[in-house]
Amino acid sequence: MALQRPEDRRRLEVRRPLLGRVADGTDADLVIRDLTVAYQRKVVLRGVNARMVRGQVIGIIGPNGGGKSTLLKAILGLVPVVQGSVTLGGRPAATMRRRMAYVPQREAVDWDFPVSAWDVVMMGRYAHLGWLRRPGAADAARVTDVLRQVGMWEHRRTQIGQLSGGQQQRVFVARALAQEADLLLLDEPLNGIDAQTQEVIRSIIEAERQAGKIVLLATHDLVSASCACDCLCCLNQRVVSYGPTQETYTPEIMSATYGGPVIMLAPAGSVVTEAEPPPAGHPPHAPHRPAEQPHHRHVHEPLGREHD
Repeated sequence: MALQRPEDRRRLEVRRPLLGRVADGTDADLVIRDLTVAYQRKVVLRGVNARMVRGQVIGIIGPNGGGKSTLLKAILGLVPVVQGSVTLGGRPAATMRRRMAYVPQREAVDWDFPVSAWDVVMMGRYAHLGWLRRPGAADAARVTDVLRQVGMWEHRRTQIGQLSGGQQQRVFVARALAQEADLLLLDEPLNGIDAQTQEVIRSIIEAERQAGKIVLLATHDLVSASCACDCLCCLNQRVVSYGPTQETYTPEIMSATYGGPVIMLAPAGSVVTEAEPPPAGHPPHAPHRPAEQPHHRHVHEPLGREHD
């Protein structure tokens, strides 16, 4: 199932993303306010504000060390937050783990752990079971469904370390699907896997979007992000730009995000343009949109300024 480009989809009911000072949102919104994250004394994310709404895929892009994985972990409550808050449905996101499903980078997983593909996917049901209940027929049925969905039913009894990289990724995506969460956080899900698995994962991302879920996709693949995502959140230790993909995936904003020239490719692989590097001695920045475009709130800020 091929992904539709965002501009080809109907947009009548999709709300714009908001950056800057955000309202409380609805009971399904993910709201980030003035988020700053530090490891010991090193600040790795500063002053992030955003509201993310249902039925959208939001691409998290930026250079290595820009804070993509850190943002996902901060939403999950896995890293120390110096200031600010993250809420899902108006409640602290860290207390709403049942409604959030996470697929970590493959490098973060211990593949020697003695569990089968079935066992890993069943872990996605634990949020519904609690500590005392054992999985029942409904849980087994859900695990069966998602293993078939990702094409891993025949490998359900295989120890995860014996699977290929693409198969391992399918198992962890299936675990996230088994959880039946409202928010799906994917950290580099397409990295280092075969083309067939990439297509399976892209199809799942599209299906989750159509089901009204919020999907956060941290990726280095700008072509996939520009095709699959409704919005892009461009990070380089702070939000450089956040808005609809067709208005954010520009040479100027990519150059501002990555701090230098970026070769931008069309989905077919042809070169669209190469972003110009910022002038010597000046921090990279994204140009502001003219004031006569009030139909959206597409916001970006210079890297050298503190967030308001």
